[in-house]
Parts: sequence; C-alpha cells; structure tokens
Amino acid sequence: MTSGTGAGGRRTFKLVAMRRIGADIWGGVFVTLVGLAMPVPVVVAHFQGDDLPVIPTGWWLAVYAGFFAAFTTGMWLIDLAPRRAVWTALAAQSVLAPVLVLTAPGAGWTPILLVLSVAVSAYTVPPRVASALIALNTAVVAVATARFADTAFEIGMVAALYLMLQAASVLSVHAQLHEVESRRRLAEAHVRLRAAAALQDESSRTEERLRIARELHDAVGHQLTVLSLELEIASHRAGPEAAESVDRAKAVTRQLLSDVRATVGEMRQGGPRLRETLESVVADLPAPAVHLRIDDAVEADAELTRALLRCVQEVVTNAIRHSRAENLWIAIDSDGERVTFDARDDGLGSAAFEPGNGLRGMAERLEALGGAAEFSGEDGFRVRAAVPA
Repeated sequence: MTSGTGAGGRRTFKLVAMRRIGADIWGGVFVTLVGLAMPVPVVVAHFQGDDLPVIPTGWWLAVYAGFFAAFTTGMWLIDLAPRRAVWTALAAQSVLAPVLVLTAPGAGWTPILLVLSVAVSAYTVPPRVASALIALNTAVVAVATARFADTAFEIGMVAALYLMLQAASVLSVHAQLHEVESRRRLAEAHVRLRAAAALQDESSRTEERLRIARELHDAVGHQLTVLSLELEIASHRAGPEAAESVDRAKAVTRQLLSDVRATVGEMRQGGPRLRETLESVVADLPAPAVHLRIDDAVEADAELTRALLRCVQEVVTNAIRHSRAENLWIAIDSDGERVTFDARDDGLGSAAFEPGNGLRGMAERLEALGGAAEFSGEDGFRVRAAVPA
C-alpha cells in the first residue's frame, strides 16, 4: 500500500509536489547561473585592456572564486555539509560579497551578489541578523555607487533599489520556510489524528463485538438451553410415534447451542484488523510516500496492534519532521513466535543520531511487551524491532 497513489486527489497532490520540487531546483540553477555571470564584465574588460577592479583582476577573480564556493555551499549543500562548514560558508560569502562590490564599483550589476548572499543566508540566520546584513549591504551599495554617481539622488535611488531587492528576497525565503513548516505541522497533525481515530474505531469495534457476544450468550444461548431441557422432558412423556421427532429436535437444538457457543467464543477472541488499522493511518499522506507491507501470517491482539500503530505513527512523524524523506518503507512480518517491524526512509541520515522522546517511548512500549527496538541513522533513518506474537 503506497500513500500518494491510488485516488485521483492523491495523484494530483503528488504531481503538484513534484512540480514544486522541480521548480525549486530550476530556480536554484538559474540563481547559480546569475552568480556565475557576475564576473563576466570584469573578465571582458581585462582582455580589452581595461581593468575594472581597483585591485589586480587576478586577485579580484580569486576573491570571487572564494565567494562562489561559499555561496554554492550555503545554497546546495546546506542539508548535507556539516553545520560548522555551512556557517563558515555563510560568514565567508557575507564578507567577500561586499569586498567584490567595493573593489569593482563600476563592474555592472555586481551588487546583485549582495542580494544573492543575503537570500541564501536567510535560510539559516534569524531575521534580526538578516536585517543587519541588509543594512550593511545597502551601505556598501551606497559607498560603491558614490564612486561614479554624479548626484546624491542617484546614490539614494541605487541604494534604495538594492535595499528593496534584498528585503524582497529575504521575505520570500521566510514565506517559503513558513509554508514548508505549515505543511510539516499539518502532515504531523494528520498522522496523529488518523492514529487516534484508528484506535477509537478499533476500540468501538471491540466493544460492539463483545456486546453482541454477550447478547448471543445471554439471550439465544439461554433460551436454547431451556429448549433443550424441555425437549428432554418431552422425550420421556411422548409416545412411540412422537419420540423420533422429539429426538431429532433435541439433536438440532444441541447443534444450534454448540454453534452459538462457538460463535460467541470466536467473537470474544477475534483480534483487531491490523492491516486496515495501519493503512488508515498512512492513507492520503502527501509526503513522504509510505510503502506499507504486512505479512498475511501476522496475528496481533489489541495490545500488539496498538503498539504497532504507535510505531508506525512515530516513524512517519520522524520522517516528516527530521528526515525530509520522500519515501518511507514499513514492513511487518511474522518470524516464528515473533512479529518483526522494519522501517527505513531515504531522507537525511546522521551517524551521530540520538533518539528523541518519541523514539524512546516507542522502545519502552515494545520492551513492555517483551520486545526490543534498534535505531540507525547512518543511511537515512531505520528502525528494527521485534516483539513476541
């Protein structure tokens, strides 16, 4: 069972999500190309015998190379590189971009580097730091413009233009991050709500099944018992002609009573519907796509079903909140006298993974049933668990 495929609405949502991801990638590609185009006027002027920077062109290009390396690290490797490397790259590009603008004030649209730098930094730094960077960059633009502008009005217009460009880029980044966070919270709430609803439905089905079993036992069962006794009395009083019919009625009554008792026993022992319960939790989940497989040989009582449901809820929530995974595979199998639970995703992993309160609670829940759980963050995120059937 795969969440995100099946119904038309789910297919549409997933297609929109894929288009969104594609748009983000292409947007990053175009921004990178814009950054690559910035030194072109300096290079062209150098070959024409006119050095635009106030420092040697080779040194300026070396500074630009350092900026571009830091810029691409902060933009493309923000989720893959170590946090210290990301912060170093952000600091480097925030320093090198003003240097490039001040040392080549007449090199076309070089101040665009300031806009690119503050936009990428906005993904990591808090708003107050981004505001300080915008103010600093605006001052840099004003100083650079003053070197070739004729009037204060022109200086103010150029500085205001880049101020608005930087503010617009930072606000766009924050709006995107807010949307992503809202979708994440909505997905988590969706999983929690589905899990609570599944538990409530299963509890209601169990209570109704027990109620019907009691009614069958108390009403039909007792009356069949009385009927059997009456037929036993009738068999002793009946004449030879009616004895055969009474014996057949007694046999039918005994069979009915046996069937009622068997049905009551099955209804009392009938376990919850594990597959339907777990599938209801991951149904219609936009991301990640959950691939759920349950072995037909798995038999779970109400307590084990609740534990497995909480395991599914926790790994799905973890994939949404931390892993940023696109796919999550969950397999529940029967291994002799044990039921095994194996979940893995294709999201961000970490060798220094430390389980949080949710995962520790899941492990404690399984240990209470005589099982155990192992967690791994080296290649995506993975949970392996086993519990007595």
